[in-house]
Amino acid sequence: MWGDLVKRGSGQLVALMPEPDADLLAETIVAFANADGGTVVLGIDETGRSTGTIYPEEVDALLRDALRECRPPLEVECQQEEVAGGFVFYVRVPRSTELHSLSDGRVVIRRMGENRPLSGEEIRHLAATKSSGDYEMQIVAGARREDLDDDVIGEFLQRWQEKQRRPWTRAPEELLLQIGALDEDGHPTVAGILLFGREPQVFLPQSGLVFVKFLGSEPRGEGGEAGYGRRENIVGPLARIIQRTWTVIMEEMRTGAVVKGLERVEQTEYPPAAVREALVNAVAHRDYRLRGRRIEVRMFTDRMEIISPGGLPGYITLDNIVEEHFSRNPRIVGALYYWGYIEELGLGIDLMIEEMTAAGLPPPQFRAEPYLFSVTLYNRQERPPMAQWQRTMNERQVKALEYIRRYGRITNREYQVICPHVSPETLRLDLADLVEKGVLLKVGDKKGTYYILK
Repeated sequence: MWGDLVKRGSGQLVALMPEPDADLLAETIVAFANADGGTVVLGIDETGRSTGTIYPEEVDALLRDALRECRPPLEVECQQEEVAGGFVFYVRVPRSTELHSLSDGRVVIRRMGENRPLSGEEIRHLAATKSSGDYEMQIVAGARREDLDDDVIGEFLQRWQEKQRRPWTRAPEELLLQIGALDEDGHPTVAGILLFGREPQVFLPQSGLVFVKFLGSEPRGEGGEAGYGRRENIVGPLARIIQRTWTVIMEEMRTGAVVKGLERVEQTEYPPAAVREALVNAVAHRDYRLRGRRIEVRMFTDRMEIISPGGLPGYITLDNIVEEHFSRNPRIVGALYYWGYIEELGLGIDLMIEEMTAAGLPPPQFRAEPYLFSVTLYNRQERPPMAQWQRTMNERQVKALEYIRRYGRITNREYQVICPHVSPETLRLDLADLVEKGVLLKVGDKKGTYYILK
């Protein structure tokens, strides 16, 4: 168990804590409770080794001291495991529907691998979100276990096992209870119906998606008539909605061809990864309480709009949307992560921007209103697409290429002059990396070595 968590390292849902520290443990518990929930792993360092410094008889006192610092009180689960070199303890913190603070008044939230204090305005936004309750965990009136699709559950179970690298040896219902799809009495929750329902839209009509392909750059044609050429109402559980919508988008996206070297490479109208992230985010983060409107994907000749009902969740604003992360529906997000639709929590917006700019297209435009959030991707080229190696260069390597373009070549000594606060070994590895990627050519040997563009 501990191996899977340690491989991920400290992040949005995991905090590795090598040494006992009641104050840090309290801060991390509150941060997880205010965000998506998570697991504190005690007694393991970032390399995955047991520190051997925490013992079972100490953990109860450590937890008591930490929980005394949490306001209002929190309940957590603690399990232990004996490993080579000592013990490992897992403190599981559920997401809370209340706003929690520390005894000194600080309100903290989990931001990737850090516990970040919130400002007064952010606290007010988060408190308003918390007060709306945990909708995805509510029981769906009239729904029974038989309303869940066993084939979809089986597919999810297989993906879960692949992601966890271990088999699930108990009944599927126990996994559904663990991820929040069923309650203790076996009744489907909102998350359960949305993720695994045979016909989720019977219970939650707003949970479908509408795809529309328009013939021009406006919703209406020249005579005022409907200006679309294709319209699809897409229904089913969320994974199927993502799959079917993706298929339709790929059918409608224009493709062209570019020649790279001696190869002809197909290039789509929009970077597939950017479209995929925008679609998955819309499905994962929409406000499913809002009735009367579904997610919409609109394709025009010059742009694509993905519109999700519900404003930005929690304390997220357009100003901090790139740096911060908060899930309105953490169980749905968690399930889509195991399904493989979400690679890493909190990185979707970054990936959209990177993919669009790398393709030479304008960055995505985001619009937030009280009851909707939209992402617009434009297809007009602003600059030539970046080569793959350009996407992964660091700032030092960019300086090196600028120097070579100006002076024709660069030596290790010259590189050290333009990056004076970096070790010679790091700079040598920078240049070796560019040689390996086929960007630079190494000429000469030892002290006579210099580099030119290949």
